Amino acid sequence: MTQPAGHLLVECLVAQGVTHAFGVPGESYLAVLDGFHRYREEVRFVVNRQEGGAAFMAEAHGKLGGRPGVCFVTRGPGATNASIGVHTAFQDSTPMVLFVGDVASDQRDREAFQEVDFNSFFGPSTKGMAKRVERIDEPDRIPEYVARAFATAMNGRPGPVVVVLPEDMLTRPTPARPLARVDPVEAWSDPGSLRTLRELLLAAKQPFMIAGGGGWTPQAAQALQRFAENWKLPVGNAFRFQDTFDNHHALYAGDVGIGINPKLAERVRQSDLILAIGPRLGEMTTGGYTLLTPPKARQKLVHIHASAEELNRVYQADLAINATMNAAARSLEVLTAPTEVPWTAWTEAAHADYEANLVPQALPGDVDMPAIVAALQKHLPEDAVLTNGAGNFASWVHRFFRYHGLAKGMKTQLAPTVGAMGYGVPAGIAASIVSGRTAFTIAGDGDFLMNGQELATASQYGAKSIIVLLNNGMYGTIRMHQEREYPANVYGTELANPDFVGLARAYGYAGVRVAKTAEFEPQLVAALERKEGTLIEVMLDPEVITTRATLSAIRKAASKA
Repeated sequence: MTQPAGHLLVECLVAQGVTHAFGVPGESYLAVLDGFHRYREEVRFVVNRQEGGAAFMAEAHGKLGGRPGVCFVTRGPGATNASIGVHTAFQDSTPMVLFVGDVASDQRDREAFQEVDFNSFFGPSTKGMAKRVERIDEPDRIPEYVARAFATAMNGRPGPVVVVLPEDMLTRPTPARPLARVDPVEAWSDPGSLRTLRELLLAAKQPFMIAGGGGWTPQAAQALQRFAENWKLPVGNAFRFQDTFDNHHALYAGDVGIGINPKLAERVRQSDLILAIGPRLGEMTTGGYTLLTPPKARQKLVHIHASAEELNRVYQADLAINATMNAAARSLEVLTAPTEVPWTAWTEAAHADYEANLVPQALPGDVDMPAIVAALQKHLPEDAVLTNGAGNFASWVHRFFRYHGLAKGMKTQLAPTVGAMGYGVPAGIAASIVSGRTAFTIAGDGDFLMNGQELATASQYGAKSIIVLLNNGMYGTIRMHQEREYPANVYGTELANPDFVGLARAYGYAGVRVAKTAEFEPQLVAALERKEGTLIEVMLDPEVITTRATLSAIRKAASKA
């Protein structure tokens, strides 16, 4: 018995446990769309309004569930639009598979309509796109390529894989059958390295753990928590992996990223042993490579990472361990701890510094952003998914919201470590579609307009997200840097915005505008209660540019320099 290759491809996705695929349709993969129609009871194809939004949704799905998010786009313009999601998945270590409908085999290499060399565009040589790019020329090999794509996306350091689908190949008949579901391979720490790690801990006076990166499961997070508790270690979460370790835990010391608590930054510098469990230790987590100085940090460094290629690449570790997060955490939790450790006061002080950092500075304007975040903390359920794109607006939740940790059973933060604007809106909608949980997005005015069109996708599929849009009439992050480098020379950073409330309503969302702090909480409660999604536009004083300083203060300091 045979079936069209496009149908077999969808059947292979079902065999891999795929429940949702995101994309924008194209004539180059019509046979796959017909396959989705055939298997519509088993997998849902979500039609997006732009390929960048589709790729972000797939990436968010991969982050949320730990298995590859799936995206389909057509060749040329479709694939290039989707590249932002591929780059995000790469830097964020998120499993994802992008399928690209391509020109027919007999038209290849002629610069046919919308033809692109995808291996050159997405391939590993780019050092920032896909882990692997493959082209399926024979229908009978579809099961092999799909299984390999899923394995590659999950194994080692998770990341994106691109699979190219010639249009004519998808219409050919094939008797092939799907291969069995693949699961990620666990890499375990060797006993000798664990003994060395224990010796380093016993010799330390001021250790500090940084947790983050991809590949975490609730079970791994629980094991990591037990390890930290056994050894009474202070724990910081890497940039935009703030749900790796529970923010409500007495050992939590704060997020190690952009806008870091100055006391926490100093604590990382003063530490005599850094345990980096999972993160790459990239630019954002290391404060521009200043908290730990490459290639050899002043602090002793234990670096545990799922990719052997990542270890000793930027930092020469005193101990490098190649292990996946589940295996590493389970090994660490049984590492025998002494009855007493000499750093108890150090750990308690780290948590006290975190608690003190939750107390806001006085800032101008009629909207008190820390009070807004407090209302979110009060009313959002513990399992709510919080999403954001890129911009200073995100710093309010990064600093003041206490994320519930993955150890409690589910992921609660979807945020791009790559710093991609426009991520939060589609990520929140995807979270609502695939999980049904409360999805909350914080966005800026510039950030929202990068992918605001995906509200139409939410309305079409009955998804509900709550979006708090901070409107200050500018690209705030760039304006902040502009004032620091070229004070008072404001150019290219101001925005003339649309009626966001009216725009939200046009897409089928409820839309409200808030200009004072007291107006926000009742609107949030109403948003949680209503059936459809809600956009709450918050009119933010342009002076309130960061959680710690005003625009005028930044300009004044720069002018004196």
